[in-house]
Amino acid sequence: MLYEGRNVLIEEFGKEYGTYFSILSLIASGKTARPEIESILEHNIGGYLDRLENDFAILSKHRPIGDKPNSKSVKYKIRDNFLNFWFRFIYKNMTAVETENFSYIKDLIERDYDTFSGLMLESMFREMLAASQNYNEIGSWWDRKGENEIDIVAVNDMKKEILFAEVKLNPKRASLTALEVKAAKLLPEYPGYKTDYVILSTDDIGKYL
Repeated sequence: MLYEGRNVLIEEFGKEYGTYFSILSLIASGKTARPEIESILEHNIGGYLDRLENDFAILSKHRPIGDKPNSKSVKYKIRDNFLNFWFRFIYKNMTAVETENFSYIKDLIERDYDTFSGLMLESMFREMLAASQNYNEIGSWWDRKGENEIDIVAVNDMKKEILFAEVKLNPKRASLTALEVKAAKLLPEYPGYKTDYVILSTDDIGKYL
């Protein structure tokens, strides 16, 4: 059972499975842009990313909301939450798993779980906003330098409304003022839109169900 899922992926990917696994491991660990993945692996991965997205349907490609369709500011995400977890915590630590050093795996998960679960919470809020059918476009935003990022931007072009949201497990670690400063860089693309700024945490899930 330990190797069943891995063996299925190896069979799917073929003899180059090692490269696919390395790419997925890096994306699961937060290296989501092609240039930073290529700088680590030291070779072109365009073909691999294309197959992971279109042939295997494991990755999804995202651009900053409001960006042009041909923009090169692209980030990749693993679609399946289990695969995301497996490549982040298990694949890179298979030696510890094989030697039954489960306390190491447990400590690693406990150390990084807040970051991982925060991303899952962000994804969940995005899905709930989509289910509300109040917005025609929902995504994230980041600048070209990667210095400013907004977790969720939701737009209603018909009503000319835009929602900016930061998602945190601990809402005390977020600032509406900082969110407004970041949003100001995007607002020129949406002149005349009514704006709303929110900090979302697990306490807010009930409001969107």
